[in-house]
Amino acid sequence: MNTPNRLAIQFEAERPRLRALAYRMLGSLSEAEDAVQESWLHLSRSDTSTISNLEGWLTTTVARICLNMLRARKSRPEDSLEAKVPDLEAMLGGHLSSDPEQEMELADAIGLALLVVLDRLTPAERLAFVLHDIFAVPFDEIAPLVERSEAATRQLASRARRRVRGGVSVQDAELVAQREVVEAFLTAAREGSFDQLLAVLDPDVTFRIEPQALREGARRELHGSVAAATVIVQHAQLFRSCGMALVNGSVGIVVAPYGKLRAVGILVIREGKIIAFTAITDPVRLQQVHLAILDN
Repeated sequence: MNTPNRLAIQFEAERPRLRALAYRMLGSLSEAEDAVQESWLHLSRSDTSTISNLEGWLTTTVARICLNMLRARKSRPEDSLEAKVPDLEAMLGGHLSSDPEQEMELADAIGLALLVVLDRLTPAERLAFVLHDIFAVPFDEIAPLVERSEAATRQLASRARRRVRGGVSVQDAELVAQREVVEAFLTAAREGSFDQLLAVLDPDVTFRIEPQALREGARRELHGSVAAATVIVQHAQLFRSCGMALVNGSVGIVVAPYGKLRAVGILVIREGKIIAFTAITDPVRLQQVHLAILDN
C-alpha cells in the first residue's frame, strides 16, 4: 500500500509527462497545470490499492479531465479578438508575449502549427490523436474515454490525423523550396537582420494588411523590400510568436502567441523570393483557412 508521502513522490515523477499531455490537449499552460493538479486530487482521494498501473491510471484521469475541459469551452462564448488582433501597421503590433523566450521554447518543444491545428479538432478527435499518435496509448484504452467502440476510435484518430497533416508530403519539391524561403524569412525577422530580409524579399514585394488589424488612418500596404524590411526589423520580437504551417496547401506563417491563432501570413514565392505577403486577421476568415502541420 502506498503511503501519502510515497504516493506524492510517485505523482511528482509523473508530473512532467502529465503536463505535456495536458498541454497538447488544452493548448494552455495554466489550464494544463490545473488539469494535472485536479488529477492529483482524484488520486489522493482514491483507494490506491485498486490501482495496478499508476502511470496508466493517471494518463486516463488527466485525459478525461482535459476532455471535459474542452467540452466545457463550447458552452462559453469565445473571447473577443478585437483587443488581441495584432496591429499590423505596427508590424503586427505591440508585444503579444511578455516572455518571448518562453514563446520560443514552446514553439521549439511543441510547434505552434501543431497547437493551432489541434485546436481545430473536436474534443474527441483531439484526445484520440494526442493519446494515440503522440503518447502511444492503445485504442482499446482510449475508446471508453470517448464513449466509442475501438473501431470507431481508430476512425476518429485517423480523421484527426488527416486534418492535422493535411495529406500532403513536405518532401514535394515545391514545398521544400517554399519551406527554405520561409525559414530564411522567419530567421531574419526574429533576428532583426535587415540585410538577410532584403536577401529573401523581392525588391518589389507587396505586404498587404487587412483593415481589421489596423488603427484608423494606418497604411494597408507596404511596397518594396526596403520599406517592408524596415518595419519588420522594428518589430522583430513579434516573429518569435510565429511558426511555419501549410496554409491552403502552401508553406505559410501562423501568428500564434501561446498557441492561440491570431493571424495567418499567406506568401507568394517566386524564384526563391517572397513577392507578396498577405496577413489575414479576421476571425471569420481565419476559420476558413485550411491549416496543417509540416512534417519534418
